[in-house]
Amino acid sequence: MPLWLEVVVRTLASALVLFILTRLLGKRQISQLSFFEYVTGITIGSITAYLSVDVDNHWSLGLISMGVWFLVSLGIEYLQIKSVKARNWIDSKSTVLIKGGKILEENLKKEKLTNDELLEQLRKKSIFQAAQVEFAVIEPDGEINALLKKEYQPITPSSLGVKVAPEQEPQTVIVDGNIMDEPLATSGYSRQWLHTELEKLGVSLDNVNIAQVDSFGQLYVDLYDDMVQIPEPQERASLYAQLKKCEADLELFALSTDEAEAKQMYGECSEKLLTVITQMKPLLTQ
Repeated sequence: MPLWLEVVVRTLASALVLFILTRLLGKRQISQLSFFEYVTGITIGSITAYLSVDVDNHWSLGLISMGVWFLVSLGIEYLQIKSVKARNWIDSKSTVLIKGGKILEENLKKEKLTNDELLEQLRKKSIFQAAQVEFAVIEPDGEINALLKKEYQPITPSSLGVKVAPEQEPQTVIVDGNIMDEPLATSGYSRQWLHTELEKLGVSLDNVNIAQVDSFGQLYVDLYDDMVQIPEPQERASLYAQLKKCEADLELFALSTDEAEAKQMYGECSEKLLTVITQMKPLLTQ
């Protein structure tokens, strides 16, 4: 076999073996790496490169070495799953860097981090003041996670005591100008409805790059022609405005009538509708 052809065969075989071993080791090998996973990735990659071009030695030696590293890595992962002590020793523990808005300098030195590096990581999470952080830790994979103080956390329906219905997954109904019938049926709509919605927007099917339907039945369209402006869906805003108008009309009827029974009926209806509007507001105004 010519030397160049042997290198090609070795390279393809090495790539195939490396792919198989990586799949067997699991997705952790392509996520944020721990210390041992980092070393394992470098070593197996180096062995693969050696196996590809070192034609003076038999290819079986490289495969044996890769197999040993694979078994060691697999054993370490199994040990980490079964033992907390082993996991802490191999991957190390999380370290607190900020507590109550105060940077813990000793822990920064322990993790060999500078203040500039810490602030840079916070800025990546849209946090620009360390004093706003209640708690920040560096994870074993090197990722820094932070929890803002209560007064700096964004307001959510949960913090306001408002319960909202779960939102369903948006369905992509058009891709590259082609209608996707299965997602369209999943969302509960037909091709006729889709064409009608496109006509309302004044766009043609062949000009649509991607179109999605959300859980409220609103159609969002992205066109190939970026110069064309598509108006935002207004169904929820329109419904909210109509509900507010109905509530105002009921309150006006209650104030304008002289009959006690009618005044009470309109007033009660107005209060009930106001309660419904308050509960629905997070859904209709987001």
